[in-house]
Amino acid sequence: MKHTEERPYADPEAAARKLVELAASAEAVQDGRIYIERINAPFLFKLKGSGSEFGAGLKHAIECGWLQLHESGTYVKLMPFGEDLLTGKLHTG
Repeated sequence: MKHTEERPYADPEAAARKLVELAASAEAVQDGRIYIERINAPFLFKLKGSGSEFGAGLKHAIECGWLQLHESGTYVKLMPFGEDLLTGKLHTG
């Protein structure tokens, strides 16, 4: 008997991959910046991910070189390894 449902983003790598996908689909502003809420809101509210899953996924994506987080925490940039991830060229940092 299963009492809890599976969380698709409980694995930090799965969450990171989804964040990269969301970042790639978001409209970038000046210098390729993607406001954090452009990936945070869909992840939390549309995909029903949790805050801890978002944090773990973001940390994993940064460690792998897929995303870069500005020191202010207000935006991310999609890095070349993240773009490669979307095209099937796997780089895990």
